Amino acid sequence: DGGNNDTPFIKADIEIVVLDPHRQGDEVSFYPAETNLLRADILIINKINTAKREDIKRLKENIKATNSEATVLYTTSEINVDNPGRLKGKRVLVIEDGPTLTHGGMRFGAGIIAAERYETVIVDPRPYAAGSIRDTLKRYPSIDRLIPALGYSKEQLNDLEDTINSTPCDVVLIATPVDLTRILKIEKPAIRVEYEVVETEPARLSCIIDRFLSSKK
Repeated sequence: DGGNNDTPFIKADIEIVVLDPHRQGDEVSFYPAETNLLRADILIINKINTAKREDIKRLKENIKATNSEATVLYTTSEINVDNPGRLKGKRVLVIEDGPTLTHGGMRFGAGIIAAERYETVIVDPRPYAAGSIRDTLKRYPSIDRLIPALGYSKEQLNDLEDTINSTPCDVVLIATPVDLTRILKIEKPAIRVEYEVVETEPARLSCIIDRFLSSKK
């Protein structure tokens, strides 16, 4: 209800908070991250399959120091690409979720991970960026091998479409929550990257919730 930029709007009987070890440190240095960490009954450390061991270790230390009574679970973020054989050795233009890369503080997302996993040649879009895309890449110079999808206004969509179609590549790799092929005229083959959260201990979360609900009867 509150999203990742706020605290919950309702008082829940049980609160589950997901932590991202790729942004380790944010959980104790930003509001509302620290507030949500302190309130949580269950903490889920996600992306343990792609995060650095030292970041996971520091995250666990921060949990122990701030909310040691919470139950801690672990999940992986599994990346799925339809027909990945179409990617190997190809020049790929990667499009990621914009807010994750700008004020979210990330330098890459599922698209870059997939592009590297399947041995592609990642194209730098900066020389071909248009309008708001060009301005954002200048403002965030650490974003150098992908296009951030910023929003869905007419102007932003036009800038995104122009940038995609102007960038020389063999395949467009789309790792945004929205399927851009439905709202843009992309003149090149496009492949979507999707991801799924998988528990390292299958069904443990559901068992915890079932026990909690049974205790309330």
